[in-house]
Amino acid sequence: MTIPAHFTPIHTREEMLDLLAEAAEIEHNLMCCYLYAAFSLKQGDDEGLTAPELAATRRWRREIIAVSVEEMAHLTMAANLMVAIGGAPHLGRQNFPIAPGYHPAGIVVKLAPFSPETLQHFIYLERPEGDAEPDGDGFDPPVLYERHQVPGRIMPNAQDYDTVGQLYAAIADGLIRLAAQMGEDKLFIGDPTQQIRPEISRLPGIFAVKCLETALAAIDAIVIQGEGSAQAGEASHFARFLAVRTEYRALLAANPDFAPARPAAHNPLMRKRVADAQRTFISASPAAEMLDVVNAAYNHMLRLLKQVFVETRGADAQRVFAQASTDLMIAITPIASSLTTFPAQASDPSCTAGMSFATLRAVAPLPVGAATDAVLIERLQEIAEASTALVATVPALSATPGKIRQIAGDMREGLAALPQAGAVIAPVPSPGDAAAPATTPFEPRFDHGVEHAEGRALTLHFDARRCIHARHCVLGLPGVFKANVKGAWIDPDAASTEDLVTVAHMCPSGAIGYTRKDGGANEALPPINLAQLREDGPLGLRGDLRLHGDAIGTRATLCRCGASKRKPFCDSSHRDIAFKASGEPETRASEPLQVRNGTVDVRPEPNGPLSIRGNLEICAGTGRTIDRVTSVRLCRCGHSANKPFCDNTHEAIGFVAD
Repeated sequence: MTIPAHFTPIHTREEMLDLLAEAAEIEHNLMCCYLYAAFSLKQGDDEGLTAPELAATRRWRREIIAVSVEEMAHLTMAANLMVAIGGAPHLGRQNFPIAPGYHPAGIVVKLAPFSPETLQHFIYLERPEGDAEPDGDGFDPPVLYERHQVPGRIMPNAQDYDTVGQLYAAIADGLIRLAAQMGEDKLFIGDPTQQIRPEISRLPGIFAVKCLETALAAIDAIVIQGEGSAQAGEASHFARFLAVRTEYRALLAANPDFAPARPAAHNPLMRKRVADAQRTFISASPAAEMLDVVNAAYNHMLRLLKQVFVETRGADAQRVFAQASTDLMIAITPIASSLTTFPAQASDPSCTAGMSFATLRAVAPLPVGAATDAVLIERLQEIAEASTALVATVPALSATPGKIRQIAGDMREGLAALPQAGAVIAPVPSPGDAAAPATTPFEPRFDHGVEHAEGRALTLHFDARRCIHARHCVLGLPGVFKANVKGAWIDPDAASTEDLVTVAHMCPSGAIGYTRKDGGANEALPPINLAQLREDGPLGLRGDLRLHGDAIGTRATLCRCGASKRKPFCDSSHRDIAFKASGEPETRASEPLQVRNGTVDVRPEPNGPLSIRGNLEICAGTGRTIDRVTSVRLCRCGHSANKPFCDNTHEAIGFVAD
């Protein structure tokens, strides 16, 4: 990285905060542009693509979204840098398209669907310094201008740079100058606990900035991941976009009519402005209503993220807001994608809509406390209700309202569990919902697809979808569980109740459960929540287990090889692929948990790891404690170099899992 020519060096903290704010907006704008292009890519079997073409567009969508997530991490690190030197995080930005003068003339930022020109523009934006890649056609700056900081002035003024790498070179140079000028201890005066850290958020590659060394490491990580270098290699954004271009050109050569994207609008608007040149106002239904909901959710996602930086009730409270922010963006992705399939205006059905990422004027964090908790949950409920209204016309969004309500419920539960949390807003039932009964700590649930065998003293339940053939049942009670027979194969009356209960408890996958009829107690919750690693095999969980908030019993075996056809549950595919993963990894330093039981909520991230919240002891196959956690991301792609923990390798290998 080299400092841009004619760049006036940074000499004050105020100038540095202003420059970091521009870096944050660059990262934020790139994230939005990349997501817009990804959402425009065709994903359906009925969109006129051949099988290889459809596989490519689906792969490109995953790749571009993965890059967008990393841009979100870059935005977070820019915010961490601002907090580290005594500033406040900057998550605001201008609405698209960005006005001339806001960024250098050569950095044009606007929303456009995926196309050869848009892809080339992304390559140009991520290019390393000195690279000759041209910009995409149609992305020429509308006005040529220069931006300068007059030496000696104390009011910050924007300056020019040719590449994002040059911007960060100027930031690094400024931090070094300020540290030498005022002393490192006087420069880095921010509280690291008010930054977003790995234990708070599942964004990749984030860490707290505490000193000049960690600040420069953050800048290096951003530039290397974006522009690429020997360290980043094919994992950099620049290299990944080049790889997409190579494949795109090959498919176009084979089929000149290949059209991978929907005809989404350029620069869509949520509402009309005074001047609408080169913009598309989204007015047709249901696109207008969908855009309203998705933009509302996007802004609330930003508000939740900003709340993490000001939260003073500890890491658990910060984690609640960070989790809700991430979950909300995932929940609204189907709306953003579906938008590009509906006409933007009734008068022109050939142009489809798209998410405009319109921002609110007021994105400042709210005061910490129960009143703010109530306001944030209330807004989630409003967004859930608005998304419910979309389902009648867009059935593909039927799962979205429930997901947003679940986020609100998770927030309510997480905040209520804080010491002296205070009251939070009560849940608002959905239209037509029956009054929800009071929840119990654990209630066994056996849904459709489960085989039930009635006995005199109890009913045995068998879920073949979760069975991993551990064979404790057929070996322990062969008279009850009759292998290799046709028809009924479970006879609960062929053994004592105690023996049946014992064998059921030995079933590691939870495939076998029971309901007693003799007045005896059903299965009790384990006193300690455990995650046990099986050598070259799955992850065994014990506790009050929830999957996306739904109770799934006290026992489960979850896939960690990436090959199961019944994800997140194991189906023994690890044997077929000769999966290798130690059951005895190194012990991590951890403190004993104050509470060792409670609910364990498993949330598989789309195309990513198992995100688990709850008090949990991770144990080796021999029972040795590896780690004690209240929140963790565990690998399920099978390729992490840090198993059982996720290291984001799933992004590099294109792992696919709902």
